[in-house]
Amino acid sequence: MIQVNMPAAFRSVFGKGASRQLRMKDKTPAVLYSGGADAVALQCDAIEMFKKLYAIHGRNAVVTLEIDGDEKPQRHVLVQEIQKNPVTDSLVHIDFLEIDLEKPAVFTVPLQYTGTPKGVDLGGELQKVATAIKLKGCPLDIPDYVEVDIKGLGRGESLTFDDIALPEKVEMLSKRAKPFVLVV
Repeated sequence: MIQVNMPAAFRSVFGKGASRQLRMKDKTPAVLYSGGADAVALQCDAIEMFKKLYAIHGRNAVVTLEIDGDEKPQRHVLVQEIQKNPVTDSLVHIDFLEIDLEKPAVFTVPLQYTGTPKGVDLGGELQKVATAIKLKGCPLDIPDYVEVDIKGLGRGESLTFDDIALPEKVEMLSKRAKPFVLVV
């Protein structure tokens, strides 16, 4: 899984007007949620945050927040929600969810297909039933994507989730007998 470091600072101003003032100073308001504890109001540099979020867009990533003046030097989080202005595409607000790196969680990981099946070369049609797979494991053990080699598929053949090789500390939650790619 991808890891990214992001600096942040505590936020002492709240409300719509105060948040608007922060955005005018190129700061983005954010909130850190932590499993039952009180939410922590944060602010981040908008330009740096936009660049880092753009780099991890659409991927599973563990973000290490380095909060100025915090008792914990680093907090490991997932990006829960990103709110953007629909016209200017600038960041409006970000929600983070704190996670424990040693505790298993469920992630949706994209499937990446490689090769052209021999059945397609012989006139068949490739049908991709699934584009992602559900996996359970510690966040740092989860792969960024699962690569599937489909070169050997002939006409009328398919692959099931059981055919996918996974890292040893990762558990598959998708139905193993279900076909996810086939050549018809």
